[in-house]
Amino acid sequence: MSTRQKQPKPLKYSDAGVDIDAGDALIGDISPHAKRTRRAGAESDLGGFGGLFDLRAAGFTDPILVAATDGVGTKLELAKQTGLHRGIGIDLVAMCANDILAQGAMPLFFLDYFATGKLDRAMATEVIAGIADGCLLADCALIGGETAEMPGMYAAGSYDLAGFCVGAAERGQLLSPGQPKSGDIAIALPSSGVHSNGYSLVRKIIELSGAALDSAAPFESAEATLGDAVMAPTRIYQKAAAVALKTGGVNGIVHVTGGGLIENPPRVYNADTAFHIDCAARPLPAIFGWLRDQGAMEITELARVFNCGIGLLIFVDANQADAVLTALKSGPEPAAWIAGKLAPRDNDKAVLLDHADCWLGQ
Repeated sequence: MSTRQKQPKPLKYSDAGVDIDAGDALIGDISPHAKRTRRAGAESDLGGFGGLFDLRAAGFTDPILVAATDGVGTKLELAKQTGLHRGIGIDLVAMCANDILAQGAMPLFFLDYFATGKLDRAMATEVIAGIADGCLLADCALIGGETAEMPGMYAAGSYDLAGFCVGAAERGQLLSPGQPKSGDIAIALPSSGVHSNGYSLVRKIIELSGAALDSAAPFESAEATLGDAVMAPTRIYQKAAAVALKTGGVNGIVHVTGGGLIENPPRVYNADTAFHIDCAARPLPAIFGWLRDQGAMEITELARVFNCGIGLLIFVDANQADAVLTALKSGPEPAAWIAGKLAPRDNDKAVLLDHADCWLGQ
């Protein structure tokens, strides 16, 4: 005789912790944000089984597609602690779209994956509103995504994100690894702060420092809190890349992400070339000085983990560097500067920090 107990009532999905009605309602909450991002080539609404994009309507004749995917790492933990979720959406787009730009392509459309233990509609809407903000900055359309409610997989109030971006360039116009050469000038575009890499170390340093996220930032003259400073959204450089590429002479673009200024630049030039960064060209931003001091970090390690104030590098032919810099400074990047140059490599170092003492504390 079976000893299995009968279920006393018919089960619904909500009994397992998944609220289908809340998920359906979220579609209505986020649809206006997706509509904000419509651009030529993307006209479909959310809710289909797949997002559509018309390359011909976007103005392409013979395009090569470029795809990128990324997340925002443990910055999500600080979002949970500070309640600052909208900027996380911008971060997600930036991490993917800036990688597309580094190929010499322009972002076209974006999809997101949002996973949580229990759906908080207001929080999810805030994150996706930020994704739409980022898409507007990148001139790409938010054409779809996935919201997954998975009880038992994530703690209360926690969520995870992944982003997927596709861009394109006309055939023959993509940037190639090894294209930058000795003599090229490096134009730097400023970051907004830490961006979205190195946050496991950022969180460790905050913990060791004893600083409170809701207290005034110890390195800013403005009235921003420490939480505001470390949660500043990653900058999106679509307009800058478009201007630089149109001006001409661009041989390489580097999105400074995980691996910082030490590991990212060598991804675009050959092993016989070295990048000399002139640390005296621009002071180390205060937030990185604070991280350096609180973490007792050596300069090389600081530059290997963080962007140190440089979010994007553009390697340009020396005879066209002035034209590109002028176009950037008079257009989308008034704070752009010459950060160094490429030269023949005479040792095993692919990146050298010239005048590194300028980034040391007093």
